[in-house]
Amino acid sequence: MSKSERKSVLPAAPSHGYEFGGPIGAFATSFGLPFVCYLASFLCNDITGCPVPSALHPSSLTLEKLKQETGWPGVTGLGSFKVTGLVLAYYFLSLVLQTVLPGVERDGLKLASGGRLKYKFNAFNSAISTVAVALAGTMMQGPDFPLWTFIWDNYTQLITANLGIAFTLATFVYVKSFSVKPGDADHRELAAGGHSGNLIYDWFIGRELNPRVTLPFFGEIDIKVFCELRPGMLGWVLLDLAFMTHQYKVHGLVSDSMVLITVFQSLYVFDALWMEPAMLTTMDITTDGFGFMLAFGDLAWLPFIYSLQARYLAVYPVHLGVYGILGVLAVQGFGYYIFRSSNNEKNRFRTNPDDPKIAHLKYMETASGSKLLISGWWGTARHINYLGDWIMAWSYCLPTGIAGYLIQQSSPAPLSGQSPVDGSFVGGAPVGIEVVQGEARGWGMAVTYFYVLYFAILLIHREMRDEEKCMRKYGKDWEEYRKKVPWRILPGVY
Repeated sequence: MSKSERKSVLPAAPSHGYEFGGPIGAFATSFGLPFVCYLASFLCNDITGCPVPSALHPSSLTLEKLKQETGWPGVTGLGSFKVTGLVLAYYFLSLVLQTVLPGVERDGLKLASGGRLKYKFNAFNSAISTVAVALAGTMMQGPDFPLWTFIWDNYTQLITANLGIAFTLATFVYVKSFSVKPGDADHRELAAGGHSGNLIYDWFIGRELNPRVTLPFFGEIDIKVFCELRPGMLGWVLLDLAFMTHQYKVHGLVSDSMVLITVFQSLYVFDALWMEPAMLTTMDITTDGFGFMLAFGDLAWLPFIYSLQARYLAVYPVHLGVYGILGVLAVQGFGYYIFRSSNNEKNRFRTNPDDPKIAHLKYMETASGSKLLISGWWGTARHINYLGDWIMAWSYCLPTGIAGYLIQQSSPAPLSGQSPVDGSFVGGAPVGIEVVQGEARGWGMAVTYFYVLYFAILLIHREMRDEEKCMRKYGKDWEEYRKKVPWRILPGVY
């Protein structure tokens, strides 16, 4: 491809250099964050505690002792062909439901090449169908319904399977991106920040903006949109439900804290699925290419890291009481109100500025013709929706309380694959166990409150990326806009 031809398939916006620390940061993130998923799985477990006892006494830590306390299955035990096959079947089911169930059709925003892509949205109906089948099975078989026991018994192998899919998809779309041709009738184009020429960085950040494949029976599938709200988001809910049923199976009850977390997170997911068309105006769809960053985030990081609180409560139930419940509900309600109200306002303004609900809002018009809100929610802060999102994150963590537990047992620590919590046998006798906080109290918060810290970093970084993008796009108009709306996320503070 000649230089002139190559330019014709690139987006009109200028390249904006490296993000995420460039190639080194991309490499570290691509292999470091999957390691974090495994760490959370092993260091907070149902065998010896959360965190494992050795973590409380580093001076006595040995590799062999750590392997015993974490139930280390060996490298080969991290994965399973059977589990991977069933995870692929789950993805296949998602594709089938997307294809056969009715949905609404929308045109995407105008691309740099001038065209618009078409989308079919029915993720909400697909998720409802899947959860309905799971709940029907639970009504018939109780907590022993195979889906829930499969998730609990193969948790680590599920992480590995989804990581494998993320790595495979990232590699596939990276290679496929080199077939983008000038004047492509399917409106294929490269992402503004994904064609640096560095293999590792472009593979991570995403080279092609909207990679699609055409499959027999399924037709054209937008890989990025499919991954954004389907397997991972629904997987998050299924993990929570599996942890809830495990708590009931082991402890004979479902704690109020578990109910709150599962309801809150399910509300968040189904709200996103219901508002699926609104995703077309987000940075993930309009700006970011699809590479390992989004594949891993959507399919592995989101379901397995975001559900850590429910996994913790499955082993150590926390009882909040009336006042605790009301306090957590207040935090969740306040955050959700800001999040949903602000996003609805933005989406209505972008799609139908004459809507009576937002027609009164003030805005400034840029030289490019874009309109920027300077009143309403978006007049208080340039990313006010992020504030609501972060407040809600607290309601996911607060129900775990001052977290941390130790599993005290009357028999030696079980071998790999055995769990004292579910009544395994050691030496021919049942393991007598008691789950107590002891000296672990507070230390488990490194796991159960990790989400709040991580999410704050994520939102601030995302806001900074968006600021850079808008400065490039609007220039002096953006500087003027920042004078009118000076606060970034939290009015009066940041």
